[in-house]
Amino acid sequence: MLRLACLALLWGSSFLWIKFSLRGFSPVQIVLIRLTLGALVLAPIALARGMRFPTGAKVWGHLFAAALVANAIPYTLFGIGEKTVDSNVAGVINATTPLWTVLIAFLAGTDRKVSAWRGLGLALGFAGTVLIFSPWESANEIASWGGLAVLAASASYGVSYVYMGKFLSGRGIPPIMLSASQLAAGAVWMLLALPFGGLAAPHWRFDALVAVMILGVFGTGIAYVLNYRLIGDEGPTIASTNTYLLPVVAVVLGALVVSEPVTVSMIAGMLVVLAGVFLVQRKPAAKPEPATAKT
Repeated sequence: MLRLACLALLWGSSFLWIKFSLRGFSPVQIVLIRLTLGALVLAPIALARGMRFPTGAKVWGHLFAAALVANAIPYTLFGIGEKTVDSNVAGVINATTPLWTVLIAFLAGTDRKVSAWRGLGLALGFAGTVLIFSPWESANEIASWGGLAVLAASASYGVSYVYMGKFLSGRGIPPIMLSASQLAAGAVWMLLALPFGGLAAPHWRFDALVAVMILGVFGTGIAYVLNYRLIGDEGPTIASTNTYLLPVVAVVLGALVVSEPVTVSMIAGMLVVLAGVFLVQRKPAAKPEPATAKT
C-alpha cells in the first residue's frame, strides 16, 4: 500500500507539471525530455549496481512495444488533451484506466478472476473520482477532442499494464533496469516523432523548464521503478488502481500549495476512493484445510 501511495503522489502531481511544461514546450518535446531524463537518471544507477541492459531482440521488441503504449502514446495524448481540457477533467477521465485494465486483462485471458469485492472496489474508486471532480460541471470539455485524447491515453495505459505484466515483469530483470530500458526505448519513439510536432522553437521559461525536469526525474524515472515493482508483486489490475488515488493527491496538493477550496463532495469522494482501493487490495481469506481423520 505504501508503494501504491508513493506512486500516486508522483503521478498525481503530473497533471500540474504538464500544465506548467506546456507554457514552454510542445507535447512531443515534453515527452521526449521526460523520457530521456528518466532513462538518464535510472541507467547510471542500475549500471553502478552491476546490472546490465537486457539482451535479445525479443526482449527489446517487448520493451519498445511497452514504451509505445505506456509512454509515447499516452504521454503525448495527455499533453495534447490538456491544451484544451482542465487538469481536473483530465483526472476524472484518467480514472477509467483500471476499468480498461480489467476489460483488457479479461479479453487477453491474463486475469479472469475478478472477485465481487474487487469489482465493487473498482466501481467505488471510479464513483469517488466522479464525486471529487464533479465532471457534470464540465461536460462540454469531456465531450471534446481534448477529452477524447485523454480517454484514448487512459485506454492505452490499460493496454500497457496488461502487456507489461504478461511480457516483461517476471523475466528476472531488475525493475530499475527494466524501467531504464523501457524509458530509453520510449525516447527513441519520440525522436522519430520529433519532425511531426517537436521542431518548433521552445520558450525557455524557468517554470516550464523546472516542471519538465520534475516530470522526467520523479514522475517518470522513479515512478516507473515503483510501477514495475507493483505489477510484478500485485498484478496489473491492482497496480492500475493508483489511478484512483491521483485525484486525492491533486485535491490535497491544491489545498496545501495554492489554497484551492475543498468541498464536501471532494471529501466524500476521497473517502469513497480510499474505500474502493482498500477493497481492490483486499486479500481473499485463505480456505481452511480439510481436517484429517485421526487414526
